[in-house]
Order: sequence, then C-alpha cells, then structure tokens
Amino acid sequence: MHMMMRHRTFSKTINFPIVLRVVGWLLMIESLFMVAPLIVALIYGEDWDAIHFAISAAITFVVGIIMNFRIKPKSKAMRKREGLLLTATVWVFFSIFGMLPFLFSGTVTGITDGFFETMSGFTTTGASVIKDVEALPRGILFWRSMMQWIGGMGIILFTLAVLPMLNYKGGVSLFNSEVTGITHERMRPRVSQTAKSLWAIYLVFTVVLALLLGFGPMGWYDAICHTMSTVSTGGFSTKNNGLHFWHDYYTDIVIMIFMLVCGINFTIIYRVAVQGKFSALKRSDTLRWYIGIIIVGSIIVFARIAYKSFVDVWHYGMILAAFDTISAITSTGFATYDYEKEGQFIFFFLMLLMIFGGMAGSTAGGAKIDRLVVLLKNVKNEMYKVVHSSAVKAVRLDGKSIPHMMVEKILAFLSVYLVVMVVVAVILTLFGMPAFDALFNSLSAISNIGFGYGEMTGQFDKFANLPDLCKWLLAFEMLVGRLEIFTVLALFTPGFWKKD
Repeated sequence: MHMMMRHRTFSKTINFPIVLRVVGWLLMIESLFMVAPLIVALIYGEDWDAIHFAISAAITFVVGIIMNFRIKPKSKAMRKREGLLLTATVWVFFSIFGMLPFLFSGTVTGITDGFFETMSGFTTTGASVIKDVEALPRGILFWRSMMQWIGGMGIILFTLAVLPMLNYKGGVSLFNSEVTGITHERMRPRVSQTAKSLWAIYLVFTVVLALLLGFGPMGWYDAICHTMSTVSTGGFSTKNNGLHFWHDYYTDIVIMIFMLVCGINFTIIYRVAVQGKFSALKRSDTLRWYIGIIIVGSIIVFARIAYKSFVDVWHYGMILAAFDTISAITSTGFATYDYEKEGQFIFFFLMLLMIFGGMAGSTAGGAKIDRLVVLLKNVKNEMYKVVHSSAVKAVRLDGKSIPHMMVEKILAFLSVYLVVMVVVAVILTLFGMPAFDALFNSLSAISNIGFGYGEMTGQFDKFANLPDLCKWLLAFEMLVGRLEIFTVLALFTPGFWKKD
C-alpha cells in the first residue's frame, strides 16, 4: 500500500532525475565525438587546439559521469512530459558543452557568440558569427561540420540507436518529439531498430558523398567537412565564399543531388533502397509535390537569371538555378551566387521555398511540404463545401485519410510558426534592422537555413554584427524550428509543469 502511494505521488510530478541522468549519458557521448576533431588537429600539427579539444572532452565527460552515476532516480519511467523535457534540454546542454572548443581556442570572443555558433551547428541552421572561416584551425572547422552531422539525423535519435534501453522507457515519445513531420511511421516494431536503420542510411550517404567529393577538385579534408554539412542539410563551409571557391560543375552537381535526396523522407528511402518497395515512390503525394516545386522553382529562378543576364553561360545559369532552389527548399543554405546585389526578387522567391522546406522525416528544415499539401487540400475541401454545404470530404495524403484532429493540429502549427517568425522579426526591427531583412533573417533561423540578408547579416558580415540579445533570440528560434515548435513551446505553458 505504501509503495502504491509513493508511485501515485511520483506519477503526479515530472521525473527530473531520469531526465538529468539520460542527459549525462548524452554528454558522455558528446565527449567521444570531440575525439574526432582532436585527431584532426593532431594530424595537421595544431597541438594547442588538440589540447583545447582534450580539455573540452574531459570536462564534458566528467560532467556526464557525475550526472549519470551520482543522480539516482527513484523510478526509471519516462513518460511524454519527460520525453519532451529531455528532447528540448539536451540540445541546450549539447550547445553549452559543444561551444567549449570555440571558447578555449579563441575562435569566438564570448559566450553569446559561442552558443550562437554551436546552436546553429547542432540545429543544422548554418548561420555563423565567424567572418573569416579560412583563418580557423582545421580541427575547429571539422568540429563545426561535425556538429551539423550529429544534429542532422538528431541527437535523441542517435541515443535511441545506441541506448536500446530507452526503447522501453519512453522511446516512442522521444522519437516523436524529435523526428520532424506530421506522422512518424516507424519502419520496425522497436524504436531502437528504426533509429539504427535511419542512422545506417545516413552513414551510407555520408560515406558515398565523401568518396565522390574526395575524388573531385576538393581535397579529402574539405570533402569530408562538406559531406557532413550536405547530408545534414546544414550548410557550414570551410571557405569564406562557400562552394563558389571551387567554381566547379562536378562539385555543384554532386552536392545538389545529395541535398535533394536528403530532403526526402528517409522512410521512403528505406522502403526503396533496403526493402525494394518502389511502390513507396508512387504512393507519396508529398514526394511528387517536392519534386514538382523544385522543377518549377528552378525554372522561375533560371528565367530571372537569364532575363537579368547574371551569368554569360546558359547551362551554368541552369545549374545555379537548380542548386540554389534545392539549397533553399532543403534548408541547406549553400549558395553559389550572390543574388543580393541583383535585387530582392530571387531572395523573396527563395524565401517562399524556405517556409515549407523539405519532406517530413528528412534532415531538411522548414515547416515541411507535407503540411503544405494538407493545407492546400483542406482549403480545396472548404471551397467545395461553400457550394455543397452538406458534403463531407476528408483530406487524403498518400492515399490515406487524415483525421480532422490532425488537420487542426497542422493549421495550429502553421499559425504558431508564422506568429513566432513575425514576432522575432518585429523585435529585430527594434534594433535597427530593416523590415524585409528582419523577416528574412527570422525565417532563416526558424527554418534552420542560415542565409543572411541585408546590411547587418549579408554575405560578408554574416551574423557577427548583431546585438547579443538578437543572437540569443535567433538561437532560441533555431531550436524552436528544429524541434517543430510545440516540443519547445510546450515547456513554457503552465499546464506542462502542473501536477496531473
């Protein structure tokens, strides 16, 4: 009876100890990731930076051990609220400890810049406060790209793959709180097996792209760094001018293809590549929309390039148009041409693509094309009901009927998405940023794209000149966008903390 009373008392509160203990496990894993840039620093003779990574890894590992072994939760149960709290806070913990190498090496001048750069990396946003990346040590540049690679498939998803015990302790809740999209169709009965399958595909893409780029004009170091930034659709580069530094058709086309593929739902890729179920391609309404928007968008951008004679060679203009369209819609943020000096039309058009991004279940950011399709189909149904008031029509996606409750959730998500974007933009204008620039940069943060625009965040200034408050605000917006808004904002509601 006494045990039952204790269980009931616990069930009414959030199990903070189990959340902190799992965070401890994750910090230990993060410290192991830091060994890779440490080795890179040693290879290139950057002894001091190797020491900085060693110290950072040691601090992170020790804190992780303390949290994991000193915190003794009375219960190992992890419900939905613990899952949401863990998912939201672990990205903050990773960013706090992930910025240590930046601070120790003097790459950034303070905690604000360090946190901004690191959060931008882990959320695969790609916005940077570092103006001259070519002046940075190789180890630091490798860590920047690696952060994006880790965050691309998801920190929690990696944990579910390597710590199968969480499969029994809120694994489904953790999976749903981090994997982006409106539905989460698991490929296998166990969440841990699904996580392993997704990471396996991710690893294959990484290896294949690294080999393709390594045999191109890039050296192997740059190839590996850009591979991690591409498959994660992150966008960090080792060069100030990005891919324009190589100005090479082969590199642009290979990266463009992988950006496009990584913007596709990985479940579909698994069905086709592993299970041989090519019918998954035919059934996907969202995939047809995704490809269709890219084709139409590329034609519009190319038409503008041709009309304004931005480039002299027409086939290069076609590559530019397709590349930048795919880069925008997948939220990668790589750019091959500075459109800012040519006016606002292409930037505005790309901004529209940035809003919805890639497909659910991909590494791309944005509100997801799946939601756009449901929104448009719902609008079509509502217009039909204006004439046929008694008609009952369900929204169908991929041949399946979408519950009305899910449609309402999508509409609520898009509303909050736009509200957050506009509110942050308004605050940015208070610090002297022009209205269009503020709206563009706010959208760039919440969609995890990283494009800068305007006097304060343009191609060469990046985000370094922003006031500290703006950097913290945009960093928070990056996190909100990466975790699909509700996962983070739910923590700021009284109901989340209220006892059941």
